[in-house]
Amino acid sequence: MDADDRPEATAVTEGAPVDDHPVLLFDGVCNLCNRTVQFVVPRDPTGIVRFAPLQSEVGTELLERVGLPTDEMESVVLVEGDEVYRKSAAAIRVAELLGWPYSLASVGRLVPDGLRDAAYDVVAENRYDWFGRKDQCMVPDDDVSDRFLG
Repeated sequence: MDADDRPEATAVTEGAPVDDHPVLLFDGVCNLCNRTVQFVVPRDPTGIVRFAPLQSEVGTELLERVGLPTDEMESVVLVEGDEVYRKSAAAIRVAELLGWPYSLASVGRLVPDGLRDAAYDVVAENRYDWFGRKDQCMVPDDDVSDRFLG
């Protein structure tokens, strides 16, 4: 699928880093977000996806460089090359990067962005109540710490 076929992806602003690896920015104190990262890591054995908490210096810097607010912790963000995915589009793109069978999530693109993101927003707004919250960002295990940027 060409970048032109992905309307929910937006271009990275000039000066943003272009890396060989997509970077998933996540809420580092959210239990649901941390579990999601822990789900992705073993399903990405070649280490395609890198991770950084939104609250980290790296996360803040990357958000600034792609033109997103640094005080908004309500959305997962995936920066891949010159594209930025948010909310449900980020989740679908990560699933695609993991390959079969997770790439089946791409059928979610058939659902209008607004409807997908409305469902995403309900979970995001209630994630601390439903799944809990940590006092500090997770510390990755040594065997995958090179995949965490912040």
